[in-house]
Amino acid sequence: MTEPMTYGRYLALDQLLTAQHPLSDRHDELLFVIIHQTKELWLKQIIAELLPAKALIRGGKLTEAYKGLARVSRIQAVMTLSWDVLATMTPTDYTRFREVLGGSSGFQSDQFRAVETLLGVRGGGVPGPLTSDYAAQPSLWDDSNAALAAAGFALPPEALIRDWPVPYVPNDAVRDAWTRVYRDTTTYWDLYQLAEKLVDIDDAMATWRHKHVLTVSRVIGGKRGTGGTAGVSYLESTLAKRAFPELWSLRTDL
Repeated sequence: MTEPMTYGRYLALDQLLTAQHPLSDRHDELLFVIIHQTKELWLKQIIAELLPAKALIRGGKLTEAYKGLARVSRIQAVMTLSWDVLATMTPTDYTRFREVLGGSSGFQSDQFRAVETLLGVRGGGVPGPLTSDYAAQPSLWDDSNAALAAAGFALPPEALIRDWPVPYVPNDAVRDAWTRVYRDTTTYWDLYQLAEKLVDIDDAMATWRHKHVLTVSRVIGGKRGTGGTAGVSYLESTLAKRAFPELWSLRTDL
C-alpha cells in the first residue's frame, strides 16, 4: 500500500537534513556548510531557468522568456543576501575549522562556472562536466544577438557563428544595433525588455561578486584561498566581468 504523501517525504527531508557533515567540532562549520549547500541548490534552479529561457529566445519567443530571466535575477539577490549571514562568522571562528577544508574551494563549483558559461562569461576556472557541456553551445548573449539578427538587424558573421567555447569579444556592430533598440523602444519593445532583463542579471551578478569580495576580505583578509587562488585579490580581478558587455557600453551612446 502506498504511503500517504507528507511534507517530509515530498521534500526528502530525511536525506536533505542529514546531508551536512561538518568535519570539526566547531559550531560555525555547520553554517559554512549550509550556506554553500544552499548556494548550490540556488545555482541548480538558476540553470533550470536559463536553459528554457535560452530556448525560447532562440525560438523568437522573447516575451515568454522574461519570466525565467526575472526569476534568475531575484534568485541572485537572495544569494547575495546570504553573504550577510556568513559574515556573522568572525575570522577567529573560521580559523578554528578552516584546515578541514583542505584544498576544497568554491572556485571548484561546476554549477557556478556553468551559470557563468550559460550567460556568456567563458574561459578560466576549473571546467567540470556541466561547464564543458554548456561551453560547446551558444550562450544567452549569443542567443540574444541571434534574436537581434532575426529582427532584421545586420550583424557581422563573427557575432553570430563563432567558436562557442572561446571568450566573447565585444563587437561595435552589436553595440550599434542594441543602441538602435534603445533609441526606438516602441518599435523594438520586446528586444528592449529582453535587454533590460539581461542587464538585471548582469547587475545582480556584479553585486554578488562585490559582496563576495567584502565577505571574504572580512573573514580571511589577505590570506590565500583554500583552493590555491590568491584569495581576495583574485576575487577583485573578477569584478569587472560582464556577460553582456555591449548593453553596458551602449549607455554612453544614448
